[in-house]
Amino acid sequence: MNIEEIKKTVSPNSGDMLKTLSNLWPYIWPHDESVLKRRVILALLCLIFSKIILIFVSYFFKYVTNALGGDTPQWLATHIVSPFMLVFAYNFFRISQAALNQLRDVFFASVGQHAVRKLARETFIHVHELSLRFHLKRRTGGLSRIIDRGIKGIEAIVRFTILNTAPTILECAITAFVFWLSYGWVYLAVVSLTIGFYAWFTIAASNWRIAIRRDMNASDTEANTQAIDSLLNFETVKYFSNEAMEVKHFDASMERYEQAAIKTWVSLGWLNFGQVVIFGLGMAVLMLISAYEVIQGQQTLGDFVFVNALLIQLSIPLNFIGSTYREIRQGLTDIEQMFDLLDVSQEIRDKPDAPDLKIKGGLISFNKVEFSYDPERQILKRISFEVPAGKKVAIVGPSGSGKSTISRLLFRFYDVQSGEVMIDRQDVRDVTQESLRKAIGMVPQDTVLFNNTIAYNIRYGKPDATDEEVWQAARLAQISHFIEKLPYGYETMVGERGLKLSGGEKQRIAIARTILKSPPILILDEATSALDTATEQDIQQALDLVSRNRTTLIIAHRLSTVVNADEILVLKCGRFIERGTHQQLLEKKGLYASMWVHQLETIRAKEKLREMRGKNKF
Repeated sequence: MNIEEIKKTVSPNSGDMLKTLSNLWPYIWPHDESVLKRRVILALLCLIFSKIILIFVSYFFKYVTNALGGDTPQWLATHIVSPFMLVFAYNFFRISQAALNQLRDVFFASVGQHAVRKLARETFIHVHELSLRFHLKRRTGGLSRIIDRGIKGIEAIVRFTILNTAPTILECAITAFVFWLSYGWVYLAVVSLTIGFYAWFTIAASNWRIAIRRDMNASDTEANTQAIDSLLNFETVKYFSNEAMEVKHFDASMERYEQAAIKTWVSLGWLNFGQVVIFGLGMAVLMLISAYEVIQGQQTLGDFVFVNALLIQLSIPLNFIGSTYREIRQGLTDIEQMFDLLDVSQEIRDKPDAPDLKIKGGLISFNKVEFSYDPERQILKRISFEVPAGKKVAIVGPSGSGKSTISRLLFRFYDVQSGEVMIDRQDVRDVTQESLRKAIGMVPQDTVLFNNTIAYNIRYGKPDATDEEVWQAARLAQISHFIEKLPYGYETMVGERGLKLSGGEKQRIAIARTILKSPPILILDEATSALDTATEQDIQQALDLVSRNRTTLIIAHRLSTVVNADEILVLKCGRFIERGTHQQLLEKKGLYASMWVHQLETIRAKEKLREMRGKNKF
C-alpha cells in the first residue's frame, strides 16, 4: 500500500464532521445506561453553576477594587461589608468554581471511558467478524494503527466536546450578556465581533491544518506498517542481508512524516499568533472605551478592572475554542477510518435464526461446487466428493490446483458461487458459523502460535480445560517429554508467532491443541509438508492417532502421508481427474503415479547426497 492509498483510507470522507459526531453520540449518551446518563446530567449542572459563579468572581474583584479606592457601593456599605470580607468572598467563589469544574470532570470520567471502551470493543468484534478476504487485503500494522488512533481520537472528542466546548460556549454567552447588561450595546458589539472573528479565523486555520494532519497520519501509518512488516519478517531480512533496504524504506516514510510534522508545528504557530492578534485588538478597544469613561467619570476604577478581568477570563475559554476545535477535528480525522471500518459489511453472515450444526457422524459432502476468488479466474469447477463419517479422504495435486480452498470453504471463510458444501446433509450456509467451526479441527501447514506460554497455546483448543487435560493432550501429541525438559515447562513463552520453537515442535503443539478441542471432523492441511522426513514420520504417528475414528480430510503435498487414506482424490486445475486408493492410483499410471515416482526419486537423491557428505567427513 503506497502513501496515496493510505491518504485515501485516512480521509475517505473529507472530514464529514456531522456524520462522525452523529455516529459517536450514542456512545456519549448511552440509551441503555441510566447511571451514566445521570452522571452526564450532573456534569452539565456542575458546568452551568461553575460558569455562573465565575461571573461573580469578576464582580467581587470589581467591588474589592472600588472598596479599596474608597468607592464602596451603597448597598454594600449599608451591610457594613469590609474590603477583607469582599476579598474572602472573591477567593471563596474562585475555589468553589474550581471545585465544581473538578466535580464535573469526575462525573464525566466514567462516561468518557465507557464510550472509549464500548466503541473499541465493538470495533475489535467487528474486525474479527470480517471475512478472510478482507484480512488478506489489509496490512496488520496499518489496521492496528487505525484502531489505536481511533481510540485516542474518541477520548479527545468526548473530553473536549463535553468538558471544553460546552463550557466555552456557555461562558462566552454569559460574558456577552453581562457586558450588554452592565455597559450597553457598544460593549456587546465589540465582544461579539471579537468572539465571532476569533472563531471564524480559528475554524478556517484549523481546517487548513487538518489537511496537513492527514498527510502526517498517512505517513505515520505507512512508517508503522513498514516497521511491523519488516520485524515480522525479521529472518527473511537477515537471509537476504537487506537491512539497509528496510532502513531506507522506513526512513523514507519517516522523512515524509518529518516534513508533515514540521508543517503542523509551523501552521500551529501562525494559528496561535493570529488568535492573539484578534483577541488583543478586541481587548484593546474595550479597555480604551472603559478607560475613557473612567476619565469622564462615567465608570469607576472597579469597572475598568471588571472589564479587564472579564476579558482575561474570556481569553481562557477562547483559547480553548482554538485548541478544542483543533483537537475535535483531529480526533474526528483519527476516528473517521475507525467508523469506516465499522461500516464494512460482513461478507459471511449467519442467516436469521440459523440453527446450530447437529453432528451425527460427520459426513462431509461437496456437491457441484464452483468457486473463484476473482471472477476472471475460477478455482473450483463443479467438484463433487464425499468424506464418509469416520473415514479418511485425501486430496492431492499440484500447487495452485485449489486444495486449500476446499478447507476454507468447509470452514465457511468464503461462500461458494454455486453448489453446496454440507456436513451431515446440512448446508454450512444454513447453520451458525460458531457451531460449524467448533465441529472442525485444523492442523495447518504453517502453525502460528500466540506470544504466550505453551500451556496457553495448547489450552486455546479448549479454554476451560484443566491442567491435567492439557498435559494429556501434550502426551498424545508426543510433545510432553520435550516440554517437561524446558526450565519453565508448560509456562515457557513461545515468542511471537512461536518463533522460539522449531517447526516440528510448533506442529506438535497444534496437534495437542486439536486433540484438546476433540472435534468430530479433522482437516490436515499440508500438515507435514514443511518438515524434514524424520520429523514428518514422528508427526505422522501423532496425526494418525488424533484422526482415528474421526472424519478426516487430508490436503497433502507429500504423498507419503496419504498412502493409508480410504480414498485419494487428485485435483488439477479445479477438477478431480483421478480417484481411488493409493494402490489403485499407482496402477492407473496417471498423474498420481507420476507424482509418486517423482517424490521417490527426490527422496533417493537426498539420501544419496547425505551419504556422500557423510563419506567426505572421513
